[in-house]
Amino acid sequence: MTSRKLPDNARRLLEKPVIGHFVTLMPDGSPQVTPVWVDTDGEYVLVNTAEGRVKPRNVRINPRVALSVVDPDDEYMGILQIRGKVVEVTPEGASEHIDKLAYKYLGKEKYPFHKPGDIRLILKMKAEHVSGGMAS
Repeated sequence: MTSRKLPDNARRLLEKPVIGHFVTLMPDGSPQVTPVWVDTDGEYVLVNTAEGRVKPRNVRINPRVALSVVDPDDEYMGILQIRGKVVEVTPEGASEHIDKLAYKYLGKEKYPFHKPGDIRLILKMKAEHVSGGMAS
């Protein structure tokens, strides 16, 4: 499947400081849901996490994931659902990315919850099915 850009309405919503609910699959197939900060590069949905957490462990076993977000400006019509796969798990640029997200969500230049020894990761999600989002 070739990469393609996210629809404009999905991209605009993901560029807002909205909380996403990110679903991965446990080894037994049961869903695991985590509230996350989300971002996009226009093509992929980006989720930042740390090595040793459940999300990267799960997607390395089964890359199928889902994400839902709700636009706080339109809680009834601004619902976005994305299903797809994590196509890359990378530490490259992840520390800078979490600082970017800290600014987006908290207005802080640096992520204030860094822990010594944490290895930050970016999960790159390729959307295979997108529904909903903002009308404008």
